[in-house]
Amino acid sequence: MSAPFERREILLGGARIAYRTAGSGPPLLAVHGYPTSSYLWRKIAPALATVATVIAPDLPGFGDSALGTLHGTWEDQVAFLETFAAAAGLGRTDLAVHDWGGLIGLRWACDFPARLDRLIITDTGFFPEGRWHDLAEIMRTPGEGERLMDATTPEGFANMLRTACAAMSDDAIAEYWKGLATPERRAAKLALYRSGDFAKLEPYRGRLGALARPTLILWGAEDRFAPPGGARRFAREIPSAEMEIVAGIGHFLPEEATAHVAPRIRDFLRR
Repeated sequence: MSAPFERREILLGGARIAYRTAGSGPPLLAVHGYPTSSYLWRKIAPALATVATVIAPDLPGFGDSALGTLHGTWEDQVAFLETFAAAAGLGRTDLAVHDWGGLIGLRWACDFPARLDRLIITDTGFFPEGRWHDLAEIMRTPGEGERLMDATTPEGFANMLRTACAAMSDDAIAEYWKGLATPERRAAKLALYRSGDFAKLEPYRGRLGALARPTLILWGAEDRFAPPGGARRFAREIPSAEMEIVAGIGHFLPEEATAHVAPRIRDFLRR
């Protein structure tokens, strides 16, 4: 029987923050992206119970976490991650990231290297030369982003996720919709993308390789939001990294390829 992925809450700065946790080994901080939540890790976390304590927060404005006084920008989310790590009592921790979780979590790891042990990188980016995909560019454009958010219904959101990931379940869609359920939360997602200027990563150029941490790179071969060229770029920047590009899988690797990637992560952490 797998370990339960338990939902818990803490108060940070007066805001209710939700997170999920499972396992009893060394800590593994798992950071989701857009438009998901900690629920993204529900299939993987229990499988790691004997080698890690997975701790997966809902970022502010996602899932069941409140925004509080934050606007939801990239900088807000990086600062939140350090506040959360301190509140959770994390010293050194392994880090797993996906999508925007990479832009947030890897920036945090470079800013607070003493907290970082090992890295698991999936379907994300962290390069000054990065380019946003078409949907992101719409969200980054004033007026167009607001019209997109105003036009997004639960049904349209569900269709978009199912198109991107055939394995996306009804319960996952319901969990992820929470991040867009109010005008305040929708505005925060626009703020996140509009703060996402890749030029901000110039000071981080080469920093991941310099950290010299054991790294596992897992990627969907059919990812159209973060194409697998990004996996190869990470592998070049972190020469000691292990890399696997999983055939037939798109962007939402933790949703689509659990049976394959969970043992791969478990073996990496066990070593």
